[in-house]
Amino acid sequence: MKNMLTTISNALCRMTGRNVLLVDLSEYVSVTSPAPASTVALTQRQPPKPPPVRTRVPAEQLVKNQAETDRPGARVVVSRSFADFTSQASFDIKECELHRLEEGPPLKAELTREQGLQYYRVMQTVRRMELKADQLYKQKIIRGFCHLYDGQEACAVGIESGINPSDHLITAYRAHGYTYTRGIAVKEILAELTGRRGGVAKGKGGSMHMYAPNFYGGNGIVGAQVPLGAGIALACQYKGNNQVCVSLYGDGAANQGQLYEAFNMAALWKLPCIFVCENNKYGMGTSVERASASTEYYKRGDYIPGIRVDGMDVLCVREATKFAADHCRAGKGPIIMELQTYRYHGHSMSDPGVSYRTRDEIQEVRSKSDPITMLKERMLTNNMASVEEFKEIDIAIRKEVEEAALYATSDPEPPLEELCNHIFSNDVPLEVRGTNPWVTLKSVS
Repeated sequence: MKNMLTTISNALCRMTGRNVLLVDLSEYVSVTSPAPASTVALTQRQPPKPPPVRTRVPAEQLVKNQAETDRPGARVVVSRSFADFTSQASFDIKECELHRLEEGPPLKAELTREQGLQYYRVMQTVRRMELKADQLYKQKIIRGFCHLYDGQEACAVGIESGINPSDHLITAYRAHGYTYTRGIAVKEILAELTGRRGGVAKGKGGSMHMYAPNFYGGNGIVGAQVPLGAGIALACQYKGNNQVCVSLYGDGAANQGQLYEAFNMAALWKLPCIFVCENNKYGMGTSVERASASTEYYKRGDYIPGIRVDGMDVLCVREATKFAADHCRAGKGPIIMELQTYRYHGHSMSDPGVSYRTRDEIQEVRSKSDPITMLKERMLTNNMASVEEFKEIDIAIRKEVEEAALYATSDPEPPLEELCNHIFSNDVPLEVRGTNPWVTLKSVS
């Protein structure tokens, strides 16, 4: 037994490059027999879940396990009990700048271990999914427009954790992250990007047009989703269901006239709408300073209250969203949130993103403000998780995304006869002129 533990210690030293001292292993050593191959495969196929909190193995069970070490084929597993982790911690978050508000979101945020692991898992999945979309686009498997969300993951995860699934959300064309947080699987998103019939919109919507329950998709017309979001909020008010609508737009759309028309109506009718400006510093290839006389987007509603939020901190976004949602549910009308964030890719895949900004600028944001790294370091510093856990989550996510990419490249494209289906929701079939004068297609709802 002693020789076996020494071997483990030496192996850990070689892998980590550090001296590892195994102390009082009686609390951490358990002996298990190799699991059947089918069981291992089944376990690997399951999506990762936050591990349950459990106590240490009873002493008598340890003695029994140690007695089994002489069995042929037995192996020793050194593990750390989840009871050793901090289950909850409080963190200081950046103070929000306020407009027409006497008080804003709190300056501290509570985070449980389970929440932290879930936030990390979702943000990392969105990051990996977008990187895979980048690869598929460069291989010319994804065609057309494709706007990636990597760098802005804290916005989507923070907003979703601050509202209810029954609340409503509508966004612009950078929509993949919200499609995932609204419950659509990675493989359905990637299959939609590659134009396959297994996509969330059956391969006919592409990058901008994906939908889910209470999610009204991305919109290709700059700023057009904002008045639509106001209309959704009007429906919530009319039904009296205590729901809110989150209507997102970018800094590039902040100068569009229809935004101010929507702001005006929402303020007059006190609609439960959270207008969110995801300010990622550049509208296409133009910096906010060159495009806007005023870059204080949270004040743009004038008569509408506003808050400016650190959009790279998932906890800061979560607390601000809770504050904004409570404001709307209390019947106080709309509110504007400006999330200061950053995109790592260019505006779209046709934009290399380095002609109007330097690679050093992008790298500096990655090294100092990356939302995933920030959450991970918080949890590690406060003993809420281990490096090994994060590695296991990363491995599982990579596997999920690779399998999704395989599905998205092997699933068949929709047949020609389905090209015009679902133009209307409930009408009888009607003839539609096809792609050439000799073909007539029918639309079936």
